[in-house]
Amino acid sequence: MSVVTRFAPSPTGMLHIGGVRTALYSWLYARRHGGRFILRIEDTDLERSTPEAVQVILEGMAWLGLDHDDGPYYQTKRFDRYKEVIAGMLVQGQAYHCYCSKEELDAMRAAQMARKEKPRYDGRCRNRTGAPPAGIQPVVRFKNPLDGEVIVEDRVHGAVRFANTELDDLIIARSDGTPTYNFCVVVDDMDMGVTHVIRGDDHLNNTPRQINMLRALGATPPVYAHASMILGPDGTKLSKRHGAVSVLAYEEQGYLPDALLNFLVRLGWSHGDQEVFTRAEMIEHFDIDRIGKSASAFNPEKLQWLNQQHMMRADVRDLATRLQTYLKRIGVEAPNDARLSAVVEAQRERSKTLVEMAKNSRFLFLPQVEMDPAAAAKHLTPEARAMLQEFHASLTDLTEWTKAQIHDALTAFATARGLALGKVAQPLRVAVSGSTVSPPIDQTLELLGRDATLARLAAIVA
Repeated sequence: MSVVTRFAPSPTGMLHIGGVRTALYSWLYARRHGGRFILRIEDTDLERSTPEAVQVILEGMAWLGLDHDDGPYYQTKRFDRYKEVIAGMLVQGQAYHCYCSKEELDAMRAAQMARKEKPRYDGRCRNRTGAPPAGIQPVVRFKNPLDGEVIVEDRVHGAVRFANTELDDLIIARSDGTPTYNFCVVVDDMDMGVTHVIRGDDHLNNTPRQINMLRALGATPPVYAHASMILGPDGTKLSKRHGAVSVLAYEEQGYLPDALLNFLVRLGWSHGDQEVFTRAEMIEHFDIDRIGKSASAFNPEKLQWLNQQHMMRADVRDLATRLQTYLKRIGVEAPNDARLSAVVEAQRERSKTLVEMAKNSRFLFLPQVEMDPAAAAKHLTPEARAMLQEFHASLTDLTEWTKAQIHDALTAFATARGLALGKVAQPLRVAVSGSTVSPPIDQTLELLGRDATLARLAAIVA
């Protein structure tokens, strides 16, 4: 059997990390087994679905590199197919028209609650005969089995049993004729040949209804795996203050897509004690049977650590291309050349995100120093400026502008004056970078270049 998985977000809000983890698990399972991964946009909620949310889904999946083999399919473009299936179910007696008014349903539920019963539709229109009531546009309900049980053989939670007596007759088409979410999912999974459904455990209660409808339509239900939710660091439901924001916000914050995926795959899945995974390693090792039952906690510090690990392991040229984008966002035009790659090599062990790397590298590409007044007041004293004026002459005499030659010149200069290296290096760093933070000073000057270094020193000591 060829594996077919799907990611089916509803565009009623931004794509956040809970949805991305579901997409990732589905994508990995398909890729590991040489199967197909489908992207489906479940936009039947016409009032709440927005084009902006759809765009975030598409852009987010593209940024993450979670490529789909089929789709994107849009449920709103499949209404004719849903109506066709509903018509057949009505003919076969698997569904029926319900003419109950809102007032009648409210009264029914109120009476049930008064009797301390679970509020549910009681099937009063299930076997209705005679002429339909005038002036009421009916809904269509699925005839759920009246007895027996549905056993969901879930690959995460094991066998989960649902009594059919607890499942009322679900509305599958509204009074205006539009199909409902649970029904569209069933038809889509059937038509698209989905073999494995991996999704959040908030959908587990929908599963028995969907299985009953699939069986009524003569289809084999897929294998289900319901992953537990992601919690905030404080153990509460993940919210915006924890990181439940649009996935593209992580791109804006300077995270690498592979780092974010690595972080998410470990929220509920493990492979021994391994923490850092390449994309290829995730594909090789991922198995839905190893998804844990317990909820996982979102840890921002772990995400930052993983991002730095991936930056340290990334291809320098790829990282330089990404850094160029982030530099441009803060007003710096930097050519993607050998120098930019050297900047990446110097900064990636010192930066947790590309935003941080861009911010800390900005001074290397500016026409002149943007001075931190506090750093200048502390380190560029009259004595320090006089010292830098002398060192300017030493640098001018260098025959090669290399890290090694700069280091030798700096060491010789400090030794000749009986100074600790830091007493020269820190004023020099502030003079050329404008702050007290940069890579090692010899590397900083090499990256800055001879002309820019000498010009910045000359401006300080003038």
